Amino acid sequence: MPLGAVDPDSVGGYQLLDRLGSGGMGVVYLARSASGRQVAVKVVHAQFAQNEEFRIRFRQEVAAVRRVSGAFTASVVDADPDAGLPWMATLYVPAPTLSDRVDKQGPLPAVEVLRLARGLVEALGDIHRVDVVHRDLKPANVLMAPDGPRVIDFGISRAVDHESLTFTGHIMGTPPFMSPEALSRPREVTAASDIFSLGALLVYAATGHGPFDAESPYLTMYQVVHEQPVLDRVAPPLRGVVERCLDKDPSGRPDLEELARMLGELSEEGLAAGDDAPGPAAGPSSGPGRLRPLSTPLSPLLSRPLSRLLRGRSSLALAAVVTVAGLGAGVLVLAGIRDTGGPTDDRPLAVPSAGVGRSSPAREAALPAGWHSWELTLSGANGEPDAFTDCRAYELAVYCNGDRFHAARIDAASGRVDWRVPSSDPGASSGIDVRAGRVLLRGPASPDGSQRQDLIVLDADTGKEIWTRRAVFTGRVAFFGRAVLSSDGIGDGSLVGRDAATGAELWSTPWPGGGPLCQPLVFDDAPYAACSGTPEEGTTFLRLDPGNGTPEEIIHMKGLAIAVGLDGGDLIVLVPDAGAVPEERFRSLLRVDVRTGSRRTVKLSERPVGAATLAGDRLFFVQDTGRVTAVDTTTGDRLWSEDTAVDLLGPPIASEREGAVHLSSYSGRLVALDLRTGRKRWQTTAMGTSAFGSSEGAFPMRTGGSLVTRANGSLRSIDPLHPNTGRRPAGAGSLPPEERAGD
Repeated sequence: MPLGAVDPDSVGGYQLLDRLGSGGMGVVYLARSASGRQVAVKVVHAQFAQNEEFRIRFRQEVAAVRRVSGAFTASVVDADPDAGLPWMATLYVPAPTLSDRVDKQGPLPAVEVLRLARGLVEALGDIHRVDVVHRDLKPANVLMAPDGPRVIDFGISRAVDHESLTFTGHIMGTPPFMSPEALSRPREVTAASDIFSLGALLVYAATGHGPFDAESPYLTMYQVVHEQPVLDRVAPPLRGVVERCLDKDPSGRPDLEELARMLGELSEEGLAAGDDAPGPAAGPSSGPGRLRPLSTPLSPLLSRPLSRLLRGRSSLALAAVVTVAGLGAGVLVLAGIRDTGGPTDDRPLAVPSAGVGRSSPAREAALPAGWHSWELTLSGANGEPDAFTDCRAYELAVYCNGDRFHAARIDAASGRVDWRVPSSDPGASSGIDVRAGRVLLRGPASPDGSQRQDLIVLDADTGKEIWTRRAVFTGRVAFFGRAVLSSDGIGDGSLVGRDAATGAELWSTPWPGGGPLCQPLVFDDAPYAACSGTPEEGTTFLRLDPGNGTPEEIIHMKGLAIAVGLDGGDLIVLVPDAGAVPEERFRSLLRVDVRTGSRRTVKLSERPVGAATLAGDRLFFVQDTGRVTAVDTTTGDRLWSEDTAVDLLGPPIASEREGAVHLSSYSGRLVALDLRTGRKRWQTTAMGTSAFGSSEGAFPMRTGGSLVTRANGSLRSIDPLHPNTGRRPAGAGSLPPEERAGD
């Protein structure tokens, strides 16, 4: 719907494009970020924004949904619960809801219902894993994307470590898809309630009507609490699964692990064959569009708490109270989750693909001696995970820094913390690099406002400080050869090379013209720089002499451009579309010989979109929505494009020997794609969510033949050839008690 006269032009820096819908609690807009990414922005109505209790609920809601991420959920990318009109932005999924699909095309074939069920089970696993109950799983909150369903609108979910907030006389949810306990004992709701809602939703998808439909909302609620579901027209192989989900007793329902197993045992071929066979005859009161009469008198009605609520209300008034939809719909009345309903060991979930498992590809490298799959959480003194952890792998160890510690070294085989340098200064370090026995860190800016920072080098074996230098650093710092490259100063800065062993300055090269900002780059262990100012000033790429820092201009370009690395002796420079933001859409690439300056323009056949990473002779473009595109750097032709259905993936790494591309999301979910075809081989479960919902820093790390990824202060190590190997914690408490106390 187009924007109306009362709609704002932007919210939180997002330009509003259209209205997607409006509910009881707010309005949902289609919006665009500064980089061009489309998001769905949900803004609450003014009357609720004035209610402090609602603001508390909304603040809790945002905190809860930030922790939810997965292949089948729409990730939260931004929010401001304290704005004049609180709002929340999620990734936009251009797809109809399940209710729209069924209304327009009728019930889904049994095979599609099975695929829907499998996707929703994984989505609920991601939701329950972070101790959130959705509470309003219904057809309007499931988007039917081509690559699988997306669960949206955790409007009335909450984290279990918060107290419940209630409004007297309100019931949360949508009656046809609510569990008996959600209706009669709302404070006893656990993750099992979502399993019941899933069963009801699958019946709706398969038949076009719910299993407890009746003439009015309060009759429907009675059916949910007391009557058996109508399942006559559900395909027999699915019916048994649905019956288990719709057990009145929460303890009788399958958990997600059992449910995934039951669904995995069903044959798509058998269901497809059954779609053409006549279904079981429907009784006179059980067919689509027919409502089943009550088999018992209405006088007992529901259980006592709901009976008190119903007393004195007409069916229309009650419908207005209990039918809740839209942003932040309803009131938080959840109690703690006693059973998360998720997999007990959170093992990686294999995704079937053709040919996988028929033969084992060659290993990139041997696994570290004594290796086992492990997980580890790096925590501060208060025991909370350090959400700002940044890590790099080098040889058979992983080195990390964070908000509450300068650096730590983790053994790649066991996940054991070898050493850790604590710090009581928030923001203690920023970025990390490792080379030949040394760890390079950049400390926090000076509190005097001078923007000066410490450049710190530690001994990689012991964590002891080797040297420190202070300057104003702009951009990254990195090792090259036996030196450290940095860009120091603002406005009239220099590119500086320092001895990695002593910190002594080897050379200093002023930025050309004294104006454009120069970002240091290291390609193939040699120093480079990209210097750019305004689009009119253009971008200059420099090659620096490693011994004395003498700059040599490789190429100067009008406008903005991105250097992604070297392919042989050629620097690969990406040229965006006119007016496009870098890392959005690219029209061509330049291959520039770094020795002679000769250049060749390669047109990109389909103008790929996404953040670009160079791996060998391939470019990989990764979009926030999870689509990965591989392009040949010689011809510009697209090799393949695959929608992984995993949001906010970071840069990939590729293995020719294993024939695989590995990527990690900001939630720690690992994805393996076939290097030749792009088809998904497997993916793991998520670990958690980044504090900012960003793909920055989300990339897998190689430690021998194993892979390590991180999310929200936690690390995970797996064998990429056997991703289903069970993991075990790296150690009690993750860190030695004396180190935690010393923080």
